[in-house]
Amino acid sequence: MKTRMLILAAGLGSRLLPLTQMVPKCMVRYKGCAIIDYILDSASSCKIGDIAIVGGYKFEILKQYLCNRVTHFYENINFNSTNMVTTLFCAREFLEESFNKKQDVIISYADIIYRTCILKKLLACKDEINVVVDKDWKELWCKRFDDPLSDAESLKIQDGRIIEIGKKPSSYEDIQAQYMGLFKISYSFLPKVLELYDNLDTTKLYDGKDFSNMYMTSFITQIIKHFNNVMALEIRSGWLEIDQIKDLEIEF
Repeated sequence: MKTRMLILAAGLGSRLLPLTQMVPKCMVRYKGCAIIDYILDSASSCKIGDIAIVGGYKFEILKQYLCNRVTHFYENINFNSTNMVTTLFCAREFLEESFNKKQDVIISYADIIYRTCILKKLLACKDEINVVVDKDWKELWCKRFDDPLSDAESLKIQDGRIIEIGKKPSSYEDIQAQYMGLFKISYSFLPKVLELYDNLDTTKLYDGKDFSNMYMTSFITQIIKHFNNVMALEIRSGWLEIDQIKDLEIEF
């Protein structure tokens, strides 16, 4: 069965200024190559050829840069006033098409770099939804932040299932692993994901954010609440998030 990929790349990346003054965040260069090139190279190594991307900030520049490597382009025109979940559903057509074609979808943030072996492990997963989480996250966070706990989010796993994600941790005990922004949804589960999104209360706050600014972890929390089927794919390092200038100096 073929698997498709959807990359979320709408944000400005203000903490990477001035590097994002002229290009979108995913085109910032790490070790000589654009961040997005690492993602696409991993996808190519795994023979994933059907790739969609949702842009926003500097969309036309991104589209021109990737015109020969990406098959579907979508735009979040409200990237300045929305968050990751809204960006995801700007590609609703791609998600619906994936169900009709009976093809699973890997969803990747555009500001992360990961080794191909991680993507291969995710491709091999057969659950309705698998989320990659790093058990050795603290080592990376210590390189990125003076106080790792101040930036990290809670993540709790029970019998292989994620039962909590994205909360403000009170201690390191609340963090069994760290969410990295890479997960896979099976084609058979996609209609339920779409239905869940459509039925969410748009007037409600989700982890303190309004509907259009909902974090992805908040949406995953809703999936956990309704289906209790979010499986953790545990890894140990092999990836890097690039969210600030300092991250560009880190080896992974």
